Amino acid sequence: MAARIGIDLTGKVAVITGASSGIGAASARLFAEAGARVVVGYNQGADRANAVVESLAGGGHKSIRLPLEDSAEIRKAAAAVREEFGRADILVNSAGFTRMVAHHDLEALTDELIDRVLTANVRGVFATIRAFAPLLRESGDGVIVNISSGAAQSGTGSSMIYAASKAALNTMSLSLARVLGPEIRVIVVAPGMVHTGFVPGRTEEMMAKAAMATPLKRAIEAEDVALAVLSCVTHLTHTTGSIIAVDAGRHL
Repeated sequence: MAARIGIDLTGKVAVITGASSGIGAASARLFAEAGARVVVGYNQGADRANAVVESLAGGGHKSIRLPLEDSAEIRKAAAAVREEFGRADILVNSAGFTRMVAHHDLEALTDELIDRVLTANVRGVFATIRAFAPLLRESGDGVIVNISSGAAQSGTGSSMIYAASKAALNTMSLSLARVLGPEIRVIVVAPGMVHTGFVPGRTEEMMAKAAMATPLKRAIEAEDVALAVLSCVTHLTHTTGSIIAVDAGRHL
């Protein structure tokens, strides 16, 4: 693929959280095909992460545990990347958490669930960026891509707190882009409903209905989002602090 589309990331190291499945795994495949060494971050899916590593093009890839709720472990992971790879050029924050909660059911949105979502989708992302920022800054051309959601703009999605967490991520990314430049660019990729198993309880019928409600009337696959992530690194080289929608026009 690197030769086919003229992309060469040889010598680069890409750290991808939530890379054992979905958008993260698709991004790992594209970065590896472009020549980068990939750190496949996971929380509980060690077997899935190792399977992704084995499937990647090229060599020198590794799986590493990056639990979003544990800042100390995230710092240990960053230290391990420095020790083994000596660098990190790209950080993709694809890991996240949600549960389906009807928006009208206020009692079902418990304090515990609110805390879990905000910890994973906001605090955990910040802790990961904080831990890897020194490595990315040393690269001199570091890129952070945060995976958000169109729900941040529309207030829809699997639950109200999920939408709120992604809105917080968007705002935090603007601030980070301001303070981390010029050595590090920060870009948000905001997909619509992606055809993955990320949201427990979301059916094929629900995803098909959502796709038909968009102007383009097509489903968004994990690789569609991964291509946008790759482009943030390889082509949008004068872009930072921007939100890139990959939603088949659902926001219109």
